[in-house]
Amino acid sequence: MATKTRRGMNRRKRMGYRLIILTVMCLLVTGFYAKHRLQQKNGAYQKQEEQLMAQIAEEEQRSKDIEELGKYVQTKKYVEEVAKERLGLVYPDEILFKAKE
Repeated sequence: MATKTRRGMNRRKRMGYRLIILTVMCLLVTGFYAKHRLQQKNGAYQKQEEQLMAQIAEEEQRSKDIEELGKYVQTKKYVEEVAKERLGLVYPDEILFKAKE
């Protein structure tokens, strides 16, 4: 009788060990899967960050260009160009030659 109970105890221990090993394996697989997903998300976020940094650089350059244009608009040279091109105005001492069409 003692051998039967020992065998039964050994079977229970083996079954318990197998259950523990199976649980640990499931946790490992789940952990590796989660790690893989996080690495993919991290890669996507890094690409998005690079794109946004490039966009920021473009917008900063655009802002500088607008500032320069604003300064240029305030100059006398700009006023003269607009008067000549759009309004057709000339200085009194200038002679304007037009070609025949």
